[in-house]
Amino acid sequence: MIKNYFKIAWRNLKKNRLYAFINIIGLTAGIVSCLLIGVYIKHELSYDRFNKNADRIVRVTMDYNFGGGYAQKVAVTGTKVGPQFKRTFPEVEEFVRMFKHSRVVSYKNQLFKEENFMYAEASFFKIFSFNIIEGDATTALITKDKIVISETTAKKYFGSEDPIGKVLKVGDKSFMVSAVAADSPSSSQIHFDFMVPFNVLDAAQQEQYDSANYITYLLLKSAADIQPLQKQITAYMKVVDKNELKTTGNEYLTFNLEPLTSVHLHSNLPDGFEPNGSITYIYILIIVAILILVIAGVNYINLSIAQSAGRGAEIGIRKVLGAAKQQLFKQFIGESLLVTAIAVLFAIGLSFLILPFFNQLSGQEFHFYALFDPVILLCLVILGVIIGFLAGAYPALLLSNIKLAKILKSGFSFTSGQGVRRSLIVFQFVISIFLIITTVVILQQLSYIRSKDIGYNKSNVVVLPISYSMLPQVATLKKEISNITGVENVASANAEPVDVKWGDAIHTKDGKTLTVNALPMDEDFVKTMQLKIVAGSDFDHTDLLQMDTSNQGKNFRYAFMLNESAVRALGWTPEEAIGKEISKNYPGRIKAVVKDFNFKSFHDPIGPLLIFLDHDQTQNIFVRITGNNTTAVVDALARLWKEQVPSRPFEYRFLDDEYDALYRTEQRTAGVFTTFSALAILLACLGLFAVTAYAVVQRTKEIGIRKVLGATMSNIILLISKDFLYLVIIATAIASPIGWYMSSKWLQDFAYRINIHWWIFIAAGAASLLVAGVTVTIQALKAALANPVKSLKSE
Repeated sequence: MIKNYFKIAWRNLKKNRLYAFINIIGLTAGIVSCLLIGVYIKHELSYDRFNKNADRIVRVTMDYNFGGGYAQKVAVTGTKVGPQFKRTFPEVEEFVRMFKHSRVVSYKNQLFKEENFMYAEASFFKIFSFNIIEGDATTALITKDKIVISETTAKKYFGSEDPIGKVLKVGDKSFMVSAVAADSPSSSQIHFDFMVPFNVLDAAQQEQYDSANYITYLLLKSAADIQPLQKQITAYMKVVDKNELKTTGNEYLTFNLEPLTSVHLHSNLPDGFEPNGSITYIYILIIVAILILVIAGVNYINLSIAQSAGRGAEIGIRKVLGAAKQQLFKQFIGESLLVTAIAVLFAIGLSFLILPFFNQLSGQEFHFYALFDPVILLCLVILGVIIGFLAGAYPALLLSNIKLAKILKSGFSFTSGQGVRRSLIVFQFVISIFLIITTVVILQQLSYIRSKDIGYNKSNVVVLPISYSMLPQVATLKKEISNITGVENVASANAEPVDVKWGDAIHTKDGKTLTVNALPMDEDFVKTMQLKIVAGSDFDHTDLLQMDTSNQGKNFRYAFMLNESAVRALGWTPEEAIGKEISKNYPGRIKAVVKDFNFKSFHDPIGPLLIFLDHDQTQNIFVRITGNNTTAVVDALARLWKEQVPSRPFEYRFLDDEYDALYRTEQRTAGVFTTFSALAILLACLGLFAVTAYAVVQRTKEIGIRKVLGATMSNIILLISKDFLYLVIIATAIASPIGWYMSSKWLQDFAYRINIHWWIFIAAGAASLLVAGVTVTIQALKAALANPVKSLKSE
């Protein structure tokens, strides 16, 4: 019996090739979307869950306000947090402090700039489940001269040789390879190629709550201890603030606990080991996949109802021969399952072909074997069955419930289910127009981010990272670089102005304290980055002379600049601020006020910023070039670097690329919406094309009579088109408020954002109406050009 059902289903597919093609293509597109997005979501939700202690590991984050009402939350802590919490709270079983920084590693006169260089305590391998391939995890980091390397790093440096016992030089220190760890899983927030003991760092020699540059994890004795421990930490830090840190007024310092498995998708704190994902992005992908699948399912339902008129005779004969409702229902469900099964097979094949494109869209590097993950395959089978039943249920019920007497008397009327069919068309276009609206808003916001004046000129700036060991060479390097043809200005600073992370506090003579971000720089930075000074004057050489470090720094004085936000927070105007004395460990006078500029992403409002002269904190050299011959300038920089800094590989990046990198998540979201909006409108129009084609066939006689009675081509096109195009107008009216609401919610995550203009909704509706109009007109034109004699003769 089942074989017979599928045989008949196959015959019907061959008989109605156009509709079968559209159904299969639509369902394939929907299933491919779900399959690839499912692979991505599974990967994101599995982050850090490979650790056997994952439910007991928490990351400690810092929340502080040192005055001025500007509280800050960061993922880093001082060195005291881990050991002090273990000593104080019995719920803490173990802790590990970590610090990640790029280093130059040398072996046999070869130099490599390594980004994934980690400092961590020996407890790391007890807390986390990173597999050790060679060596002993318990002793791998027990002494200062030990280093653990990853499997890939071992092959890179030593080839087929045994790496254990080999010596690597990092800066002026030598480390002996004590263990080889398996490469970090892609679903881990911790990635390292090298790991050395944390106590190698000078900062590890003393315990401090502030000077926060380190990531701290705790291993708790029980997962149930997280919330109770958080309450204890909050109460404990209030005592520390009062007795140890001597905070006053609204100043405070406290720490929060983040469960390890929540960090990647639920934390938005800066200074983590890697950029976090977003649970909102996961929700968006789920919704988009479901919407595409719904459009494909609606196409199937619409076409099944449309084809019902041609199956009246078949159903009548089956009923005369004794077919029961249940048998007819099974037959039509069987057809739906067959179409879905074909679509599933096509979807798997198509996923292989477009996986590289999806990797580019998602920013991941999935391999083909991810598509054959048992969980993914099981979900795919379940999804196929669900789609088959849901998409086939309504047509199956409609067709199996036809009364035999009605069929024999007047046949099966095409108008059956017309209201449902039109509602489904509206629903398809609601989805399509909603996706178009949100896509336009996202693209406009990204365009706004790229074009807005951020307060400095990020174009044509080459960034050259340096190490602290190179500080004595910076002045010479700057002078040599400035002599290169095509170089306009050269400066140095601690950080790039696109993302200033340094947190600090300043104090005024009248007792005010203000929490600020801080940017140490040299006297050429303001000019090179083209910051705008609204009051006062730029740094100069005389400001360096007052930074007297003799006599234990008793005569040391800083030269400061503040941004407009900092001046306002202190209750001054820019002109009033000039010459006032403030202190940051050492005193100094405010020499200038710079116009507010975006030193973080557009997600964050511009806060108080302290700019101060300090050559000893330099970590980057900034080279402004003319942009006329970028390749030649970079080549010249590389040659000069090789001559002047042979101990460090040449490395450069462009400042505007670093700025764009702040918005990778938004760029991916835009790519996803653009791709799936196009897919949604295509699928909706495919369905509309097929339904229109069937409607034209059903009205062949009517069209023929109208033409004989004098109807023009435009009359016929309007007759057929109006029934469908007004549905798109209704869809626009429904989709517009939904699109406005969802776009507004998305934009609320930005401190600086566009306004949603009314024309976006008109344009989305007009674009959909145009595409739908072309789709319908093709079929209507075909009917209008048909010979009415043939139509009436055949009818």
